[in-house]
Amino acid sequence: MCDTHHTQDTSPHKGLEHEGHDIEHKNWSRRSFIQALGIAGSGSMFLGSNMLSASAPSPLTSAIADAETDNILILIRLSGGNDGLSTVIPIQQYDTYANARPNIYIPESKILKLTDDFGIPTYMDSLEPLWGEGQFKAVHGVGYENQSLSHFTGSDIYANTDLTSTGFSGLNTGWMGRHFEECYPDYLINPPEAPAAIQIGNLSNLIFQGEETNYAFVTNNIDQLEEIAETGFFYDIENAPFDNCMYGDQLKFLRGVANTTYEYAGKIHEAYERGQNQVQYQENGFARQLALLARLIKGNLGTKVYMISMGGFDTHGNQPEAHERLMSNLSIAVNNFYEDLAFTEQDSQVLSMTFSEFGRRIFENGSNGTDHGKAAPTLFFGSGLDGSAFVGDHPSLEAPNGRGNLEYTMDFRDLYATVLAEWLCVPIAKVEQHLLDHPYQPVNLGFNCSGTDFDDIVYSDDPPTLPDTPPRDEEGVVGSEEIGFEVTHRPYYPTQRTPHIYLEMPFSAHVDIQLYNILGQNVGTVFNEMMLEGSAEINIRERVRDSLSTGKYIYRIQVGDQKMSKSVMIM
Repeated sequence: MCDTHHTQDTSPHKGLEHEGHDIEHKNWSRRSFIQALGIAGSGSMFLGSNMLSASAPSPLTSAIADAETDNILILIRLSGGNDGLSTVIPIQQYDTYANARPNIYIPESKILKLTDDFGIPTYMDSLEPLWGEGQFKAVHGVGYENQSLSHFTGSDIYANTDLTSTGFSGLNTGWMGRHFEECYPDYLINPPEAPAAIQIGNLSNLIFQGEETNYAFVTNNIDQLEEIAETGFFYDIENAPFDNCMYGDQLKFLRGVANTTYEYAGKIHEAYERGQNQVQYQENGFARQLALLARLIKGNLGTKVYMISMGGFDTHGNQPEAHERLMSNLSIAVNNFYEDLAFTEQDSQVLSMTFSEFGRRIFENGSNGTDHGKAAPTLFFGSGLDGSAFVGDHPSLEAPNGRGNLEYTMDFRDLYATVLAEWLCVPIAKVEQHLLDHPYQPVNLGFNCSGTDFDDIVYSDDPPTLPDTPPRDEEGVVGSEEIGFEVTHRPYYPTQRTPHIYLEMPFSAHVDIQLYNILGQNVGTVFNEMMLEGSAEINIRERVRDSLSTGKYIYRIQVGDQKMSKSVMIM
């Protein structure tokens, strides 16, 4: 939470209270509340495999499992806005740095010099072994044009990559959600065996949100995920105090249904039992998150992307003490995590990266803290980095803008693109699509899946020359074996309450459309016949003769071996 006692001082030493700040807090809390009304799991939580007679995943739905890489990505959110100048200290600009922060600067005696130009505070010295082993890179000046200094808008932009976002008007899908939507077009009916992603905390974050569902298995905190991992259940039915509850029987029933349909809980438990921690972690929330992730990875859960978080970085006051505690805990836990994975030689498969909604200003404020600022470093960990380094250009401290902000020198979307294409081996054309047509300009972080020649990358507004990508047909579908079909819905108007499905067929083919309720039970056939090339409009109520009650349904379209599932509201 932000302090609300700042004065309206426009000097660079003071922060400005954001307009509409209280409204944003309410909206953000409302989004969290809505997402937490049910079990905060993946969108498939009602579609327990025991309730479905779905076929095995098609080649397209297995895309992520059959990818050319077994690499795993861990996103570490530093919630609140991490102070970059207390994380990576520019030694060559030290005098300017110290003069701007007379009460909170880090003395030279407490700087661990990693190069002649840059160092980290000695309270982050647990990262020194990773640096020495070539497993630590810091990318300078990460941000974007006209960066938002709102916690909420800033968080959304880093999740949805929509730089047109203002307040809560931005895109409601995330960069990873769009990626998984491409991998799992039939996700609502036929989810993968293991969670596509696992997220601890930050229910409101959009990173894994797609058009139809959130693709992450989400728990509100580490306690919940630890309970699931240890027991295989989300709720402890046996030890819950049902006897003291007026509606004990109903509550027990509902929790039992939740445990039955929460299909990934058992998978997580099995992986937890197979894996084990082989180092001693600290007893704090962040260390517990990494300890559990290490155990799931070592237990071969099969999840490719994880997101964890650490709060407390909104350091408007008493920053030296708070930042030392936070970054000390992070450094020790990250070092322990990679030591743990090294026992099973899985450390080379796991890349971790930090991100925060913004940085802090150059100048300290009147409370021994710093206020919301712009650019900040992103930290990467893992032996896949193939060497330690500071990457990019550090922003100048000599010419900050009127409010003491560091201007960005690295577009955060270029880091996302690099991770997607070069670490997770996503085709470049798809990477640009997931990042809302941002041109591919990768950063040389030491890994290279696409075959890109980094020496040929030109950083400009013009798209760079890229390596060859798979051929695309007229429908924009990669490869020649996939079938392209587009699905849109007619908007709901007061005078038109009947849902329609629109199909655009690139050629004539047999089309099968089945309708399911949210429990995964088949309630009827919408369409099952040949469809000619061109456009088609299908009225769901006309096709499903039996009475359909008002509510949310899922329909699956199958054309050849390809399947797609979408949700629809029937009024």
